[in-house]
Amino acid sequence: MRHFGQIAPDVRKRLFHQEPCSFTADSPARLLSAALGATLYSPATRPSLADDILKQGARGLMSMVLCLEDSIDDADVPVGEANLVRQLTDLAERSGDDVPLLFIRVRTPEQIPDLVRRLGPAVRLLSGFVLPKFTEERGIPFLEALTAAEATSGRRLFAMPVLESPDLLYRESRVQTLEGIFRAVDKYRDRVLALRLGVTDFCSSYGLRRGPDMTAYDVQIVASVIADVVNMLARADGTGFTVTGPVWEYFRVQERMFKPQLRQSPFLEGQAVELRQKLIEHSMDGLLREISLDRANGLLGKTCIHPSHVLPVHALSVVTHEEFSDAQDILRPERCGGGVMRSAYTNKMNEVKPHRAWAERTLLRAEIFGVANEDIGFVELLAAGLAD
Repeated sequence: MRHFGQIAPDVRKRLFHQEPCSFTADSPARLLSAALGATLYSPATRPSLADDILKQGARGLMSMVLCLEDSIDDADVPVGEANLVRQLTDLAERSGDDVPLLFIRVRTPEQIPDLVRRLGPAVRLLSGFVLPKFTEERGIPFLEALTAAEATSGRRLFAMPVLESPDLLYRESRVQTLEGIFRAVDKYRDRVLALRLGVTDFCSSYGLRRGPDMTAYDVQIVASVIADVVNMLARADGTGFTVTGPVWEYFRVQERMFKPQLRQSPFLEGQAVELRQKLIEHSMDGLLREISLDRANGLLGKTCIHPSHVLPVHALSVVTHEEFSDAQDILRPERCGGGVMRSAYTNKMNEVKPHRAWAERTLLRAEIFGVANEDIGFVELLAAGLAD
């Protein structure tokens, strides 16, 4: 697998100064947590699930969640489990290892060993489980079940806890809940690939729903939770985890209240005016802004509910040539003692010690998503992906 692998080699050469690396489901966890990118959720009840997985993988999707929780009716859980086992068994017989990283979102800890047993040899396609409404008390049984299932199957299985409990939202219980979550995931650190934010559940607790003209960061109660999650669970001192961005719910808007948020000039320069209009019509301008804010706030990757969201997430995850230049300068061995220097682009100061953690994260993202050529921006990356 590799990001942008669906694009022709000659086009990739034009787009990238450093192309994205290849990886597999057996790659180190540090690499996989950054490589998740846009994680597409799909109800486990879909009758064409195996075909959908192959189709989206061919279009550049790197990770997918097959959901047995909120996306299906309570009464449909047995049907969803049976369909999931049947579809993955079929997929294992039809394909090699060329499928996205696959995770199952379960409701109860007991589902984990049961599904692993029922999958049999097809468990080789599975990378792990998504654990809902995660707190210390609720989460430990899930993590224990995952560890046991991993031992019996002989397959490395990761957990992706979803942080969406009301206890995490309420001010009076937030710090205590976050401390408990940290204790749980720290105990099973080798099994936890990433932490996911359940912003829809956060909004539900207050009867809120953000519109297509607003990002999660415009809803103050949600923004405050994201800030505290990053503060306590995503530190760059070696104790933190990858935290992924919240879901974007919209994929087409009939009417908008505010002006589009996409500047015209990048699209005029790239001769992609029609692309800009298409993005606006499908509410992608709000998505692009939220992705940028995710990264500015320390989040990597994003939960997605529509295939059209995948490419924008990946295009905005590519490291710019300027970012790459700055990161390389900061991390030069001869500068380990610190200091300040003017950037190679002569538009900012790079301070070695304060910017070191940023530079290390940037080079990891560069390894996974690649580095754009000096004259390439997200418009060209989007256009190339859509043209493929």
